[in-house]
Amino acid sequence: MGRFRTRMYEEYAQEFKNDESFERAYQKVKKIKDFYSHLKVYIIINLLIIISNLDGDFFGWNLEEKGLLDWHTYSTAFYWGIALVIHAFTVFGPDIFFNGDWEQKKIREYMDKDASNTNKWE
Repeated sequence: MGRFRTRMYEEYAQEFKNDESFERAYQKVKKIKDFYSHLKVYIIINLLIIISNLDGDFFGWNLEEKGLLDWHTYSTAFYWGIALVIHAFTVFGPDIFFNGDWEQKKIREYMDKDASNTNKWE
């Protein structure tokens, strides 16, 4: 066990029923943390790439759009972005937008709306 995980387990050992539930929760949190670290690196590196492709006279108020309109300026962000989306789906699952709870909530919402419309004329 890592230092952080050992310390967390020692502090909250009485709250955890068994080590397996703690391990699953820890792995899920670690995956989410790794994804946000990946996102942070993606943003920083791609901003540096875009800024480095600007013309040298950018800070002298003579901005030439030549560097901003080239495909190679954004190709890294595009392909890395595809990998980042795949990483997001592996972390958050395919139900990132429409999970099982969402479907039940929508059904309940429409049933309640229908019931309120029925009672409107009574």
